[in-house]
Amino acid sequence: MILCCGEALIDMIPTTTVDGQNAFVPHPGGAVFNTAIALGRLGAEVGLLTGLSTDIFGAQLAEALAASHVEAGLALRADRPTTLAFVRLIDGQARYSFYDENSAGRMVTAAEMPAVPAQITALFFGGISLACEPAAEAYADLLAREGQSRAVMLDPNIRPGFIEDAERYRARLNRMLQQADIVKVSDEDLAWIVPDTASLEERVAHLRKRGPAVVIVTRGGEGATGYLQDGTAVHVPAAHARVVDTVGAGDTFNAGVLASLAAADQLTKAALAALSAKDLEKAMAHGTKVAGVTVSRAGADPPWACDL
Repeated sequence: MILCCGEALIDMIPTTTVDGQNAFVPHPGGAVFNTAIALGRLGAEVGLLTGLSTDIFGAQLAEALAASHVEAGLALRADRPTTLAFVRLIDGQARYSFYDENSAGRMVTAAEMPAVPAQITALFFGGISLACEPAAEAYADLLAREGQSRAVMLDPNIRPGFIEDAERYRARLNRMLQQADIVKVSDEDLAWIVPDTASLEERVAHLRKRGPAVVIVTRGGEGATGYLQDGTAVHVPAAHARVVDTVGAGDTFNAGVLASLAAADQLTKAALAALSAKDLEKAMAHGTKVAGVTVSRAGADPPWACDL
């Protein structure tokens, strides 16, 4: 089973009422939540470890997890509010304003983190849960404690507006990057992580030196490029799709990659270290295919396996 570790929140998606007024509709979301939902819909065994509110939005999130076959037994319930992310769509691209103070997700602590059961064979980390303390430190501690014997994928999905102490964040993120087997970054993420080099290839080389077996760089409509430990690069184009919005696209891409690797019994540390260019290309192509369906729908609405 893959355990996704990180935030679950409510995306407030803009709409227009019947009388022409601007409004927002609550949709379950969050980078890590979206990846878990997509994995469940693709047929992978998956669970979510998150801070989950007991409020009405927390109930909405729990219902969405159950409906997509995501195990939520490790979720940490708390009488705190759910994080809200108000979405603005600018030329189809999502921009967010977060309301996260004292939330159930943000206030998770290392002391609360449960032991990870033996049936969990892979861990996924990412999103704003890596930036907002105390939860960020709790997830970093969890990775250090539980990641040595399990395959680990990390997608920082960096949002500078959430980073209160850049030096502290960089130090924590660097520790986590060194423990990851797969690191997925957007070209914007990569420029933030490695700011002092001119070319994408130089930035990738710097990131590869930190230890991951696989680095994947996504570039929106230009597709994704994956790099193995020896520097071999493979590229897959973005799927052709009528783009409604990009909410959840990267998260769904992550799920497609993980689901493909899991189905091929390649989601282990040893298998990822020996992964071939052909197998990486196959996993990434599945990721772009799944993401292509998501961008054709409003909000983060990943496809089921039968939709593919």
